[in-house]
This record gives sequence, C-alpha cells and structure tokens, in this order.
Amino acid sequence: MSVTAENVQVTLSCASEVSSVKVDKVTLRSPTVREVRAADRAANGDAEQRELTLFAELTGAGLADLEGLKLVDYYRLQAGYFRLVHDDGV
Repeated sequence: MSVTAENVQVTLSCASEVSSVKVDKVTLRSPTVREVRAADRAANGDAEQRELTLFAELTGAGLADLEGLKLVDYYRLQAGYFRLVHDDGV
C-alpha cells in the first residue's frame, strides 16, 4: 500500500477485473465532502451501499467490479481509505 495526500494505491492479493481490465493494483483518490454526502444520499441509510458507492466514485470502478473483488482485497481497500482520510495531526 502506498499512501500520499492525494491518493492511496492498494496492491491486490490477486489480479481482478476493473472496468474490463485485469489489474493488480487499485488507486483510491482522496474524497471531497460533496462526494461523501452524495454517497450518503444515494445509500438511503445503508452503510455498506454508501461505502461501495463512495469507493466506486473514488476508484473509477463499477459497483459490480468492487463486489467481484476477493474479500481480503476489499478489506485492503477499506484499510487504504481509512489511512487516506485519517488526520495524522500534521
């Protein structure tokens, strides 16, 4: 995993198809407040749907692509997102 202020690049445990292309890394860019709020509205209170919608927006992947990831790789995306948005006090 490689984290910058702008994005996090997550290495997958095995190649997966994203937007019809086999990839072994997925990049999540840093979200805006607008994107987080839009994901909240789209999910109608469903926390899992909110996260999937937001991750799809931040990666440029489709919902079906994210749902097709191995669970370990989805957990890696979650960990990368947390590191990306966590304020380290600097």
